[in-house]
Amino acid sequence: MIQACQTHTATEAACLRQRARQLLQWQDPTAKAEAVLQLHANQAQMRLDVQQALAAPEPDEPGMPPGLRLAPHTEVARRSPATLQGRAVLVHAIVHIEYNAIHLALDAVWRFAGMPASYYGDWLKIAAEEARHFQLLRAQLQAMGFDYGDFPAHQGLWAMCSKTRHDILARMALVPRTLEARGLDATPLIQHKLRQVDTEDAHAICAVLDIILREEVGHVAIGNYWYRWLCHQRGLDAVALYPQLVAQYEAPRPKPPLNLDARRAAGFTEQELHYLQWGSENPPDVAG
Repeated sequence: MIQACQTHTATEAACLRQRARQLLQWQDPTAKAEAVLQLHANQAQMRLDVQQALAAPEPDEPGMPPGLRLAPHTEVARRSPATLQGRAVLVHAIVHIEYNAIHLALDAVWRFAGMPASYYGDWLKIAAEEARHFQLLRAQLQAMGFDYGDFPAHQGLWAMCSKTRHDILARMALVPRTLEARGLDATPLIQHKLRQVDTEDAHAICAVLDIILREEVGHVAIGNYWYRWLCHQRGLDAVALYPQLVAQYEAPRPKPPLNLDARRAAGFTEQELHYLQWGSENPPDVAG
């Protein structure tokens, strides 16, 4: 069990949420992924103060590899997976998503005080799984003759994280159950294109994506759980509130087709799926 952290005696390395904030700033992706896995493995020896309000670091951004060029998403080229370089560009994009997913989870751990201890355990587990996803995909990219940083990347995921830094309810609504849930829809489509290529590396990528898809269902489910928990605590209707948050924060709409089986497994109700598919701002009363 995670121990309670006494603010006046806790050191930076001994307090779980402070350690998460510290790791978020690391620039070396290899060291960061390993340290996140170690933090998760050693959480029983860490101390946790759920009430402590931690000051934001300067700058309040994740540490990125110095050689990685960040660009607007409109400038990040997409290439056909029919070529080796095209597949490398695709894998690089997903590697970057997984690297930023580590940041999203670490940020959820350190930034928001006053939640139950299980909330921090959930997000630390997500951080560790995202670190492992990053390692698996980066290893595949390296096996193809490339590495993380060889192509430009965009910061779409972190942009929404920044927008919602002042409200944990908006964060749970619009990061795990909106942006990360899009991966549930996109992954089978990516795998279909790769299987058509029918190369050894394409099949290896698909095998890694199988692992990621299975575990991402759990990540989205955690987002759904804490979103609804927070709505209940604030006396809000979770279904009615969601379209308002989408509009307020200009969150992107999911692109069809939706992976309905995966989204149901992640806890979306039929009423929520109807809204996501059809975009009604007043979802009908559909039994979920």
